[in-house]
Amino acid sequence: MDWLENLLWGNSIAHSIFIFAAVISFGFLLGKIKFFGVSLGVTFVLFVGIAAGHFGFTVNPEILAFVKDFGLILFVFFIGLQVGPGFFSSFKKDGLQMNLLTCATIILNIFVALTIFYLAGNISMPMMVGVLSGAVTNTPGLGAAQSALEQAGSTDPIAIGYAIAYPIGVIGVITALLALRYFFKIKLDKENESLQNNKYSDIQQPKLLTLEINNPAIFGKSILEIAKLFDKKFIISRIFTNGKLQLPTSESILQQGDKILLAVSGVDVDIITAFIGKKAETIDWNTLSSDENFEMRKITITRSNINGKHLGSLRLRSIYGVNVTRVIRAETNLLANPNLTLRIGDTLVVVGDAQAIDNVAKYLGNSIKRLRTPNIVTIFSGIMLGILLGCIPIKFPGIPMPVKLGLAGGSLIIAILIGRFGHNFKMVAYTSQSANLMLREIGITLFLSSVGISAGENFVATLVSGAGLQWLLWGALITIIPAMIIAVIARLVLKMNYFSLMGVIGGSYTDPPVLAYSSNVAGNDSPAIAYSTVYPLAMFLRVLTAQLLIMIFV
Repeated sequence: MDWLENLLWGNSIAHSIFIFAAVISFGFLLGKIKFFGVSLGVTFVLFVGIAAGHFGFTVNPEILAFVKDFGLILFVFFIGLQVGPGFFSSFKKDGLQMNLLTCATIILNIFVALTIFYLAGNISMPMMVGVLSGAVTNTPGLGAAQSALEQAGSTDPIAIGYAIAYPIGVIGVITALLALRYFFKIKLDKENESLQNNKYSDIQQPKLLTLEINNPAIFGKSILEIAKLFDKKFIISRIFTNGKLQLPTSESILQQGDKILLAVSGVDVDIITAFIGKKAETIDWNTLSSDENFEMRKITITRSNINGKHLGSLRLRSIYGVNVTRVIRAETNLLANPNLTLRIGDTLVVVGDAQAIDNVAKYLGNSIKRLRTPNIVTIFSGIMLGILLGCIPIKFPGIPMPVKLGLAGGSLIIAILIGRFGHNFKMVAYTSQSANLMLREIGITLFLSSVGISAGENFVATLVSGAGLQWLLWGALITIIPAMIIAVIARLVLKMNYFSLMGVIGGSYTDPPVLAYSSNVAGNDSPAIAYSTVYPLAMFLRVLTAQLLIMIFV
C-alpha cells in the first residue's frame, strides 16, 4: 500500500492535485448545507482546506504559492470582465447615492479596525487586515494583502485571522439587517408597494406601450418631426393605421386615431404617454393584417467587426428595412438608441419582413456556436497587462516603500477597463455567463483551498487560544458597527427602500450569502440590482485598501 501512502502524504504532482481535488470537492458539498437558511457556499472550501492542513495533508510550498496566485488572478479578472461594462454607469442617478454609502461603509470598517489595532496593542497589522478581510467577507482583499505582505518580506499567516472572522462576517450583516427591520418595524408588503411606486428598477429598462394618437399638435407630422419636439427617447416599432399594419420610418406620418407600438425608457412612460396620446386597449400585434410578412425576432451579434460600432451606424432601417426596438445585454434590456455602442453577445430585438430579418441575421452573425468559442487572446493578454500594471511601483508621500497594486489589484483594474473600453481596441471581452461563472469558481476554489491548506497547521491552536477568541470578537465589531450605522442613515435620513438597502449592504461587504438571503426575503430582484450597482466599486476599494494598510503599517 505504499502507493496510497505516497498519494496521501507524498510530495509528487499526483499528491498535490489529489489533495486540491479532494479539498475542493468536499468543500463544495459541505458548502451547500444551510445554517438558519444561509449557506457558506464556495467559502467552505477554505475550512475544508484548513482541516486538511491541520491533519497533515500538505502540498509543496512552491506549488501552493502558484495555485494560490493563479486562482486569485482568474477570480478577480473574470469578476472585472463581468462588472466592467456597468462600472462607470453605476455612479449615475440613485447609483451615486448607493456608491457613496458603500464608500462610507468601507471607511467605517477600516476606522473600527484601526481603533481596535491601537487600543488592543497585541495584534500585528497584517493579522488585523486578515481579520478585517474576513469580517467584510472579501477574499480578493485577503489575496491582495498577502501579495503586499510577500513584497514586504513577511510570512505572517493572516489567513487564520480571515478564516476565524469570516463566519461572523456573514452572520453579522444578516443580524444587522434583522435588527434594522425589527427596530423600524418594517413591513415587507409595504416595502414592496413602495418599490413599485418609485420605479427604481424601471429607470433604465425599456417598456413596450400601445398608444393611440390623440394630440392635435402632432396630427399630420412625421415621426422625425415629433422626435424633435421634445428630448425624450422613444422607438416606434409598428403603426396600425387605416386597418393596416405598417413598419414605420422616420418619414412616416401619424394621424388622429393611429395606434402605435413603441419602446420607451421606463422613467419616461408617463411623459411620453401624455404627449402622444392615450394608452390604447391591448392589441395582439402579431395577428394584425399587413401587406407585408412582419415578424419580431431576436438576433445576437457574433461578428467581431460589429464590436464597438454604434447602432445607428449600421443603418439597418435604410439598408434592410427593419426596426430595432431593444438591445438585450447580459439579461438587461436597453433602449435601441442610435448612439448605443454595440458589443459581441448583444441581442437585438428586430421587427420587419421575414426575409429582411434573415439578411440582418447574416450580417450580424447570429451564430451561438461562435459565442461558445473563448476569446483566449483577450483573456491572457488582459492577464498579462494586469500583472504588468500590478508590478509597477507607485510612490506616495509619507509611505516608506512604493505601493504596488499587486496581482489582484492590477488584474481587476485591467479587466474592468477591457470590459468597458475593450471594444474600442477591437478586443472582444465577451464570455458567456456560464463560462464566466465557471472560471471564477475555479479560480476562487483554487485560491481558497491553497490558503486553507497553508493556514491549517496552526488554525485550531490559534482559535482555542485567547488570541483567536479576541479576533472573533473584533471581527464582529468590524462587521456589525458600520453595517448598523450605514443602515440607519440610509433608512432614517435617505428613506431608502429596505430591499434596496439589503442589496447595498450586501454589495458593500461583497457578500454573496447575504445577497442570497436578501433575495429570498424580498422575493424580487431589487436587492440584486442594488448589490450589482455597488459591487464593482466595493470590490475595487476592498482590494486596494487591504494593500494600502499593509504597505503603510508594515
